[in-house]
Amino acid sequence: MSELYETLKGSAVADVRAAIRSRRYASHTAGLGQGYLQANLAIMPAAYALDFMRYCQRNPKPCPLTGVSDTGNPWLATMGGDLDIRSDVPAYNIYRDGQLAGSVTDIADLWQDDFVAFALGCSFTFERALQAAGLPLWHIDHDKTVPMFRSNIETVPAGPFAGKMVVSMRAIPEGRVNEAAEISRRYPLAHGAPVHAGNPAALGIADLARPDWGDPAPVPEGHVPVFWACGVTPQVAIEAARLPICITHKPGHMLITDIAEDAEVPVLTQHA
Repeated sequence: MSELYETLKGSAVADVRAAIRSRRYASHTAGLGQGYLQANLAIMPAAYALDFMRYCQRNPKPCPLTGVSDTGNPWLATMGGDLDIRSDVPAYNIYRDGQLAGSVTDIADLWQDDFVAFALGCSFTFERALQAAGLPLWHIDHDKTVPMFRSNIETVPAGPFAGKMVVSMRAIPEGRVNEAAEISRRYPLAHGAPVHAGNPAALGIADLARPDWGDPAPVPEGHVPVFWACGVTPQVAIEAARLPICITHKPGHMLITDIAEDAEVPVLTQHA
């Protein structure tokens, strides 16, 4: 898988999507589909969709809504020319009554006629800009999933959806934290600027070596842990809502769209 990952890092979006759809690639998407928006995913019965949309509208930092499917339609046409939401994510988490029931690489046999799919912007999108500025990203350099943590920041409830904000962490050289913040601020569809830099305890995080999702990443001497709002936040809200069924991406395993990564509003473009 690591060799294929290195190949896909330089591949066009269509080729990356084909590898995912054929199940040849089922790992994290950090560093893939460069130049295009990556998205978190939440799929649920239409009866809960309006409340979830309200939740995203009230919490735009962790839940920047970039696309919504028609009810029962698995083709997310506003996000990609041939994007099939049932197969074009490397791995999915299945929740039943708020509990994680398992992970799969295809949801065709789980699809329901009343499902609505939501795509939400992901912080992976601005990482290419950080790298272009010469800021190292340990998890990409080492083929790992970015570490994610439950914070003590409350989100604004909507219907049954509520819970703490999830944050992702990247170690940034201490003299370049403001630069990293300004770079990421240019990507409002990808969570924008960080929510915190420095002491993780201020966010209620006791141990950076024990992320709730993803892989632990070091904070070398002379670096600062910087935290961005994370699109795994809806998964926490979904757990609290205890929906009879809900499908999300597996953290770190994102939907790669045909939306340009620097778009301020979702506008479908032709990928290379």
